[in-house]
Amino acid sequence: MSSDNGIITIPSQHSVDATVSKLQDLLRANGVKVFALIDHSSEAKAAGLEMPPTKLLIFGNPAGGTPLMVVSPSIALDLPLKLLVAEGADGRTHISYNDPAYLQRRHGLPAALVQPLAVVKKLAAAGGG
Repeated sequence: MSSDNGIITIPSQHSVDATVSKLQDLLRANGVKVFALIDHSSEAKAAGLEMPPTKLLIFGNPAGGTPLMVVSPSIALDLPLKLLVAEGADGRTHISYNDPAYLQRRHGLPAALVQPLAVVKKLAAAGGG
């Protein structure tokens, strides 16, 4: 699913934790650096609040992202790449990410440089399956 806000959301066949684990394994296997894993639901619980399992995986490859930031410094607002893995109101796990085409338009990136952004689409599909 894609909407005008540039966010694509796809279903995962696994729990939030299993999906995140699978995504981390895929990233490591492909030599992609995991910069951070933010567990929003654990932080909410520590603050005395409840929310469904929700984790944000932040990852990237400086060799791929740096040329994009040189051409369009504003892309640094959206890099490193992110995958949001969350349990929806329906109890199912979903993976959300910024649409690479949206990021290209948003930051005026030339088509020849967009390839490093496209990895997020393949990764989300592999992680959810």
